[in-house]
Amino acid sequence: MSNVALKGAKRNKIANRQVISEVLLDLAKENKDILVLTSDSRGSASLANFGKELPDQIVEVGIAEQNLVGVAAGLAASGKKPFVASPACFLSMRSIEQIKVDVAYSNTNVKLIGISGGISYGALGMSHHSLQDLAVTRAIPGLDVMMPADRHEAKKMIEALVEYNRPVYLRIGRNPVEDSYVSEDYEFQIGKAVTMMPGNDITIIAAGETVRLALDSAIALKMECINCRVLNMHTIKPLDNEAILKAARETGKIITIEEHSVYGGLGSAVAEVVSQNHPVPVKILGLPDEPAVAGKTAEVFEYYGLSVKNVKDIAMQMVGK
Repeated sequence: MSNVALKGAKRNKIANRQVISEVLLDLAKENKDILVLTSDSRGSASLANFGKELPDQIVEVGIAEQNLVGVAAGLAASGKKPFVASPACFLSMRSIEQIKVDVAYSNTNVKLIGISGGISYGALGMSHHSLQDLAVTRAIPGLDVMMPADRHEAKKMIEALVEYNRPVYLRIGRNPVEDSYVSEDYEFQIGKAVTMMPGNDITIIAAGETVRLALDSAIALKMECINCRVLNMHTIKPLDNEAILKAARETGKIITIEEHSVYGGLGSAVAEVVSQNHPVPVKILGLPDEPAVAGKTAEVFEYYGLSVKNVKDIAMQMVGK
């Protein structure tokens, strides 16, 4: 727990897309096989500086996501290491057949970065929300799915993915993110959850930017004498079944939090494991099965109960307080 940014402490707020761009630029300067492909999205992905410094290692396809993925697959088949950066709402929907066939089925070493995921484009409404991407991508054989919690994890994840020879869909948000970690001084391993806080009364499992919400909720529960375990499930697939079942056995109750539909995402993945191996109560918190309201991310979160108060109230009900 020593590496967790606690409530009340000063927390940096940096967008994961900015960190990813900076890390990719540093790595690409050393490895000419690293290429970045965009769909008129280098600004949205904070990749403008990458294009200026390494113009021969960035490919602008334009607003043509299907071509974007197909070109990336071809480059990977030629021995390159392509990183695709495109809005998650379009990347995961318009080009899903190419992701399924050209990337996953063909086992091409393409890293798909879905930027501005979840409700990052909150005010633009359902057409720009990306709340089904985890459900779709995690159901595709041969495709791994990941979400970093903050800038520290984003950096570690990209560094690991450069050497990770598998197709990956990585989803990040658009806005600055409060730190969940104090530093990069922790072990990051693809497919292995990180125990952010210990506890044996109840477990909260979160991924991506909702990890900060999980931590703040656990800190609030601590004030009520409820010891809440927090798991950062940064890899949705392959899922850390061992950590989930350990939590089920030792705490007996689980809450999942995600910036995604309550259908098919992290909560569904956790419930699939628990229900078949060690059934315990699981409460899935996410966006309901409806076109999400338009508004700023914080406003939409509050509207749908993705708040410390609501998580705390649900947890207290589950533990009988």
